[in-house]
Amino acid sequence: MLIKTFGSAVQGVDAITITLEVNGMSSTKDPLIVGLPDHAIRESMQRIESALKTNGYDMPRTKVVINLAPADIRKSGTAFDLPMAIGILAASEQLDHTDRMMEYVLMGELALDGVIRPIKGALPIAWQAKRDGFKGLLIPSDNAPEAALVAGLEVYGVSTLAEVIDFFSKEEIRLIRVVSDFLDQPAGEPMLDAIDFSDVRGQEQVKRALEIAAAGGHNAILIGPPGSGKTMLAKRLATILPPLSMEEALETTKIHSVSGKLAGRTALVRERPFRAPHHTISDIALVGGGSQPQPGEISLAHHGVLFLDELPEFKRTVLDVMRQPMEERRVSISRARIAVDFPASFMLVASMNPCPCGYYNHPERSCHCAPGQVQRYLNRVSGPLLDRIDLHVEVTPVTYSDLASVQSGETSSTIRERVMRARRIQQERFHRHPQKNANATLQGKTIQQHCRLNDASSRLLQAAMDKLNLSARAYDRIRKVARTIADLDGKENIETEHVAEAIQYRSLDRENWSR
Repeated sequence: MLIKTFGSAVQGVDAITITLEVNGMSSTKDPLIVGLPDHAIRESMQRIESALKTNGYDMPRTKVVINLAPADIRKSGTAFDLPMAIGILAASEQLDHTDRMMEYVLMGELALDGVIRPIKGALPIAWQAKRDGFKGLLIPSDNAPEAALVAGLEVYGVSTLAEVIDFFSKEEIRLIRVVSDFLDQPAGEPMLDAIDFSDVRGQEQVKRALEIAAAGGHNAILIGPPGSGKTMLAKRLATILPPLSMEEALETTKIHSVSGKLAGRTALVRERPFRAPHHTISDIALVGGGSQPQPGEISLAHHGVLFLDELPEFKRTVLDVMRQPMEERRVSISRARIAVDFPASFMLVASMNPCPCGYYNHPERSCHCAPGQVQRYLNRVSGPLLDRIDLHVEVTPVTYSDLASVQSGETSSTIRERVMRARRIQQERFHRHPQKNANATLQGKTIQQHCRLNDASSRLLQAAMDKLNLSARAYDRIRKVARTIADLDGKENIETEHVAEAIQYRSLDRENWSR
């Protein structure tokens, strides 16, 4: 008897509906799975047979052929256990009401006792099920709140194979539909209350630079001696970013769902991601890839912050693979059989010492590095990558009076209010360009349209270009940063002081950073 059930294969951050055709044949040979399955799918028969016997059902003694269609798409993972098990029961006439199976997508990994374990990619699977016109989705209970974010689709969380069998074999539906209320909840506060800019003593200029970075979505690098607070400042950047919009939250959740990074039963990512990979990371782990392409750290930081501490310690080849994603805000992974795109619109924040000993340009301590060693240290980070970083911020040591002060600085919530006002101005400005949500995303003609300079500002920028030998990319980035500074000031036009402040955030273009 030929039976069809339906599952879903995740490719990139999207899903493709897979039809599982199960047919019992008059032969005593072992079951056969075709349609480009991987080893995990081929091993599923042992799990399925044990689960069926534990629940009082028999594995057919005749040959079972299972085709995963479309047959030219590679399938991977253990989530096809559940639809294959249900298809085998129906094909061997141990399960009735097969017409209802045509209305539902089934996904889940089976334990040997029939318990259904969580899977990856529940949210894109649910989106695809709705687009393809299915009535509902049966998915592991741990994944159900996440899948229920898709409105208009019946989502049932199942914990055991027996629950799924009863769902299809009995007229009464005993499962409780999972309904999400996350879409109606307001956005939460970013990060934890324990992390706040009020903890930082001194460093007012650095706080100002990070406020500008947050207001315009700009990349930033912090350069300073050990113990000056670079890491402490960078970790607090996410606390002044505006809350995720619902569209951003769903897109971020989809990426984390595909990667299996959703914590516990978290259904929706409500806080902006803050990713801080170690400097030993590989290029594939950073940008994504593998034989079955998975999102990398830059995609997991989508709509959030990617923090690279001790930037020169990263392999240069690893850093250089970020250059294209930083410009295009997505990363394309191509393999022989598949090509996928992962979103990668992130804010890069990096920190580094100015030299190997850490005290070059220190106001009080002398640098002990040999001649030329500072330049070689800086050369570990390529010029094209530094050119793509908008703000180069010098972090000086904190004085004793600042450290001993009992007066707290501005809180993150206060700074965040200013950032959100600037972002609202940008949203109004870009209402005709839905793909742009901050000044950092401006490109080409939109820079010319929204970052016009007056004569005095143009002359000042020209002088800086000539003296610092800046590139065309640096020229555009200075204008975008100046636009953000003007937005923070509530000014419609970019003025000379805005350009002057933007120029000063190009520390690494100055002559005194090499010798």
